[in-house]
Amino acid sequence: MHTMFLAPYFSSEDRNFQFTRQQASHFAKKVAGDFNPIHDEDNKRFCVPGDLLFAVLLRQEGISQKMRFDFSGMVGDNIALSIENKCDKESSVVDANGKEYLHMSREGEVSHDTDFIEHVVTNYVKFSGMNFPHIMVPLMEEKQMMINCQRPLVIYESMEVEFSRLDLKHPEVAFDGATFDIEGKRGIVTLNFVFKEDGIEVGKGVKRMVASGLKPYDQPSIDDLVERFHARKDAFLQDFSNAA
Repeated sequence: MHTMFLAPYFSSEDRNFQFTRQQASHFAKKVAGDFNPIHDEDNKRFCVPGDLLFAVLLRQEGISQKMRFDFSGMVGDNIALSIENKCDKESSVVDANGKEYLHMSREGEVSHDTDFIEHVVTNYVKFSGMNFPHIMVPLMEEKQMMINCQRPLVIYESMEVEFSRLDLKHPEVAFDGATFDIEGKRGIVTLNFVFKEDGIEVGKGVKRMVASGLKPYDQPSIDDLVERFHARKDAFLQDFSNAA
C-alpha cells in the first residue's frame, strides 16, 4: 500500500503501531464519514474505530479470498499494538500484554497488490461508516425500537468477506440489505454488501454490530439524534476546510 493512504492515521516504530486521538478521529470522519461521538478526540469513552484497525491489518497482511474479522476490545489512544501471526491462517492485533483487539482468520489465495488493497479498504470503510443514519434509522423505525439517543452505543462485532477471485483492480462496494434482530434490550444489526467490478459481482460480505440499551422507538428523539449528527458533521467539515 502506498505510504500516503494510511500514513496520516497511525504512527509506527519497529514492529509496533499506535494511534493518537486526532489520528483516529480524523480517520473516522475524513475516510469513513463516521461521526460516532465515541471517536471524538475529547470523548471520555474515546476509542479507535474498528475500521482503522482493519485497514492497518490488511495493509500488512494482504487480502485473502475469504476472511473473517472479530473485534474483541476497544483500543484507546497511544496503546502500542502489533500484529501476531499464530499460523498462516490466523492473525491478531494485540497490545504489549497480549490482549487481543481484532482477530482475522483467512482461507484461499492472498493478494498483496497495493492498489487493490487500498481500493478495497477505502471503499469498504466508506460503506461501513455510513450505517448511521442512512441504514440504522429505517431499521429502528421498522422494528419500533431504538438505541439510547443520549448515549448511543453500537459496537462493531464482526465482518466476513469473500472474493470469487483476486485479480481485481477497483471493486466497488454496494449495499445489499440489512436486518435488525432484537432480543430484549439488545439487538444485532446485520449489513449485507457485495463487491462489483465493471458491473460484475466479484465478492460479498456481511458486517455485524451489537446495539445495546434499546428502548421503544420515539420519532422526536431520533430526529434530534439525526439533527445532531448532521450538525457535528457540518461543523467538522467547516473547521476542516477553514484549516486547509
